[in-house]
Amino acid sequence: MKLCRYGPKGAEKPGLVDADGQVRDLSGKVDDITIASLTTLAGVDAASLPVVEGSPRYGVPVAGIGKIVAIGLNYRDHAIESNLPIPTEPMMFMKALSSLTGPNDQVMLPKGATHGDWEVELGVIIGKTCRYVDKAEAMDHVAGYVLANDVSERFNQKQRGTQWSKGKGHDTFCPVGPWLVTPDEVGDPQDLAMSLDVNGDRMQTGNTKTMIFAVDELISYVSEYVTLEPGDLLITGTPPGVGEGKKPEAIFLKAGDTMTLSIDKLGTQTQAVVAWAHPRTGAAA
Repeated sequence: MKLCRYGPKGAEKPGLVDADGQVRDLSGKVDDITIASLTTLAGVDAASLPVVEGSPRYGVPVAGIGKIVAIGLNYRDHAIESNLPIPTEPMMFMKALSSLTGPNDQVMLPKGATHGDWEVELGVIIGKTCRYVDKAEAMDHVAGYVLANDVSERFNQKQRGTQWSKGKGHDTFCPVGPWLVTPDEVGDPQDLAMSLDVNGDRMQTGNTKTMIFAVDELISYVSEYVTLEPGDLLITGTPPGVGEGKKPEAIFLKAGDTMTLSIDKLGTQTQAVVAWAHPRTGAAA
């Protein structure tokens, strides 16, 4: 199944995307798309659901994400372009929940940003509690997969001490969606093509098969250090082609840019980049 949450921010409704790409309203079946509601939706007849007219906004496709655990440098060529050693163990960091946003919502650069960057990533939504999970059993704990953009501000990430979260957790820096796609529809998560364009120019082209650490290994590893709860989001790293790695000169995001990213079977996102403005008053930096 492809499940979504659609409608205005803060008032999203549950939806299902049918084989023709139409959004169907699930409000008569469940109150929201959560891990608990997935059992209720098993076997639902899409054709029996009302069609949602028009082109509604997509929100984050699952409600109740409790934390975002991210993996850095999980593609060899990305580590090389970042001038960093190839990891011998997964590199973990956290992104703030306040960075979550819909897949096509605006990405707002923080005040004074000079090094905004992009990262197309496979996201894993956890379906069952993971605590010291064996690699052989890890995939039984997956509820589904999502497309994510691990937006970064590289100066804050790398020049403001050792805490990557400083450059990773800004508001709007984790667009997710458009859909939560269940494992039966995705198949092998280690063979998904992925791409990202900025202003129509291809920046990233990759495939999850080139990960250093595969999804099952990541879930098992992370569960040794952080208990993963149902609904948590694990993002798994990005292939080469990020802005800071461009030659002969790095390319960084600026207001007016547009990012478009895709992963096979998980859909497409498009985000307009805007300058920082106060969330209540709209006043610029």
